[in-house]
Amino acid sequence: MRLNILNAIARGLLYLHQDSRLSIIHRDLKASNILLDNNMNPKISYFDLAKMSGSDQVEGSTSIIAGTHGYMAPECAIDGLFSVKSDVFSFGVLLLEIVSGKKNKAFTYQGRNHNLIDNAWRLWKDSTPKKLIDPCLVNTCNIFQVVRCIQISLLCLQHHLDDRPDMTSVVLMLTSENSLPNPKEPGFLIRMVSSEGEQSSTKQGSSINDVTVSLLNAR
Repeated sequence: MRLNILNAIARGLLYLHQDSRLSIIHRDLKASNILLDNNMNPKISYFDLAKMSGSDQVEGSTSIIAGTHGYMAPECAIDGLFSVKSDVFSFGVLLLEIVSGKKNKAFTYQGRNHNLIDNAWRLWKDSTPKKLIDPCLVNTCNIFQVVRCIQISLLCLQHHLDDRPDMTSVVLMLTSENSLPNPKEPGFLIRMVSSEGEQSSTKQGSSINDVTVSLLNAR
């Protein structure tokens, strides 16, 4: 069921990026913006931050850094640069959350300032990605398939946008068994928010209740 949900979200993003009359960059893809109907079919919702462009334009910039802490790509959170590849980064976070059953921002490892992305990369380097899988899935899922999803998520989470696949490639990777490239170290820009609600980095704003945030650059 989780894989079917992921496949449908990926196809939805592919439609927005490539198949719709105007290319649409969502800019705020996250779990709370995915609606499920009675048959567990997902629908991408909340397009308040979305950007539409011509079919030949796949990126842009803005002086207002908008998105949700924990899902924003590094280039978006730092420089206000957005593209279809920033949506790919957000999809990578969402993929990790669905596989692990944990939220990126709420995850900690041994009391240290590690988020879910950090932990996924640590386990991947240690050749123990199975430890990331939601315990309620371990005895019923196809382990090879889920580990493949973890690898796909790490490819989506690459720090440099040119290293990330586009959604056409993501859909193909999710629906085939073709060999995958090895991921490089992902972007670790998004860090935990302290229990007092203070941010660990002065470069970003955040919200501890997972709502959308917008920051203005100083003139």
